[in-house]
Amino acid sequence: MLNNKLFVRNLAFSTTDSDLSGIFSSYGEVVSARMATDRETGRSRGFGFVEMNTAEAAQDAIRTLDNSQHNGRTLFVALSEPRDRKPATTYGKTW
Repeated sequence: MLNNKLFVRNLAFSTTDSDLSGIFSSYGEVVSARMATDRETGRSRGFGFVEMNTAEAAQDAIRTLDNSQHNGRTLFVALSEPRDRKPATTYGKTW
């Protein structure tokens, strides 16, 4: 299976989900675009995830947008890697 999900960091804290989608929309259909937010404050954490319709569109976006400037910041764009899940613990001990 080809990966269509991208990790984007060094975004301006004012960037919205809609802004993020707009940055990537000229490289193909954007399936979803989500900015990461702090759980307690709801404020942006400066990075997000974009899912493109095809792996080719994702690769085009990486080639063009990685190290590009947006709102005075140099973007980092790469394929998103699956997050390793830690085993559940209780009081610091694994069961």
